[in-house]
Amino acid sequence: MSKGLAQIMKQAQMMQQKMGKLQEQAAEKTAEVTTGGGAVTAVVNGKNQVLSLVIKKEAVDPEDVEMLQDLVITAINEALKKVHQEMSEEMSKITGGLSIPGLF
Repeated sequence: MSKGLAQIMKQAQMMQQKMGKLQEQAAEKTAEVTTGGGAVTAVVNGKNQVLSLVIKKEAVDPEDVEMLQDLVITAINEALKKVHQEMSEEMSKITGGLSIPGLF
């Protein structure tokens, strides 16, 4: 194996180790989003898990359940987007900007 190819293989292996470590750390990365002027707050992690969902009593209106559903969906989706963006930024640092599908 040529010296250059061996160096490329070593760098690829180091990148793979760093990516694996980042994926392990994904559970520790969290994002919190509040919608509806503080009515609903969602916290998610980098593994697409909802860690907490807080709904204030004032947001619960039996006559307008659809609004509450929209607030919950928006809070969760925005929190997921936020944590994924953070994970993508971290991954970009490791890969030097290369886009590798399916990582984050």
